[in-house]
Amino acid sequence: MRGHAVSFKDDPFHSDDALVDIEDALIVCEGGIITAFGPYEETKDAVPPGVEIVHRPGSVLCPGFIDTHVHYVQTGIIGAFGSQLIDWLNHYTFIEEQRFADADHAAEVARVYFDELLRNGTTTALTFCAVYPESVDAFFEESQRRGTRMIGGKVLMDRNAPDALLDTAQTGYDDSKALIERWHGNGRQLYAVTPRFAPTSTPEQLEAASALWHEHPGTFQHTHVSENVGEIQWVRSLFPERSGYLDVYDHYGLLGRRSVLAHGVHLTAAERRRVSETGTAIAHCPTSNLFLGSGLFHVHEAKDSRHPMHVGLGTDVGAGTSFSILATMNEAYKVAELLSYPLNSLKSFYLATLGGARALDLDDKIGSLEVGKEADFLVLDPAATPLLAFRTSTVESTEELLFVLSIMSDDRTVAATYVGGTLVHERKES
Repeated sequence: MRGHAVSFKDDPFHSDDALVDIEDALIVCEGGIITAFGPYEETKDAVPPGVEIVHRPGSVLCPGFIDTHVHYVQTGIIGAFGSQLIDWLNHYTFIEEQRFADADHAAEVARVYFDELLRNGTTTALTFCAVYPESVDAFFEESQRRGTRMIGGKVLMDRNAPDALLDTAQTGYDDSKALIERWHGNGRQLYAVTPRFAPTSTPEQLEAASALWHEHPGTFQHTHVSENVGEIQWVRSLFPERSGYLDVYDHYGLLGRRSVLAHGVHLTAAERRRVSETGTAIAHCPTSNLFLGSGLFHVHEAKDSRHPMHVGLGTDVGAGTSFSILATMNEAYKVAELLSYPLNSLKSFYLATLGGARALDLDDKIGSLEVGKEADFLVLDPAATPLLAFRTSTVESTEELLFVLSIMSDDRTVAATYVGGTLVHERKES
């Protein structure tokens, strides 16, 4: 693949030399891995005889997008008329997720979900499934068919939810263990131990989740934290012995590398320091936070050089309003502006690619265009719409081009998505 390539070698929140920008680049892939990458004139000899180079002049080649928090089982309720978090869960989420006891329904939604991910350029996602093991099997089976590197897990809930969605500390442990043995490390699939959030798990279940996570090194821990003010008050009432919401997870051993907490909108300064100290990651989900009125995530505080946190972007569908990471960048910029922080395009694209990979502790495999990385990448079209074509024709730098793409784009901008070097989505021209 030949074209204008952009990638990252460092974190632009802390480095002035983070961007890799090659106007005429070549990506060579073999066996799903990038085997050569660099300026075309320096790299063309790496192309084996008889292999045709796909040239995409005028396009932008970049790593596949990484969604660090999304619910595939909420695909069917995206755009449901809003209310605050807890009401939204009760009115929509808990009703919808009961449908995933049906394996056929789970498989059907998984197909739609993966179509949407790839159409929007998302090649890796950390995904909530439902409480039912069948929903996890459907998710990973579809990922296997697509060849994608995905992370998912069965939700753990043993209180404060409808009876049909409840497991127990023991059955949740047993079901999750069986799913880990079946799916973790099976091809490109990875497993996440997934307590929904502290209010829907008893102390016994949080203990079991922690045991499960630590018994299976390399798995993930995925949950929610400090999304909504009312939620935080609820957690305090349920765990009065703990100093705060984050301390609940800390007490039960659920912080650390490969622990990803969604939202973190209302984390205190002390909690942010603890997230940083433990290497825990936060998934910033601006479209969801705005849709539910949860609040504004301070990305500048999260990336403070004194105690920087690992941060990635999350769509959080279905409370999130789009599968598009490009649209999510747009909303992240606006949230930052409301907090008087200029979130430039390099920082946004970093969060969507290498930043997301670092948040997931997978930056040795994905997130950038580098030799030895898995060949998940995108072809972005700066002329995807007439207005976008008009606007991008006037840009004077790559940084400006990326900014316009991050503000004006949607799924139409993703001309092609490659997974493991294989074309898995190509935009249909009207």
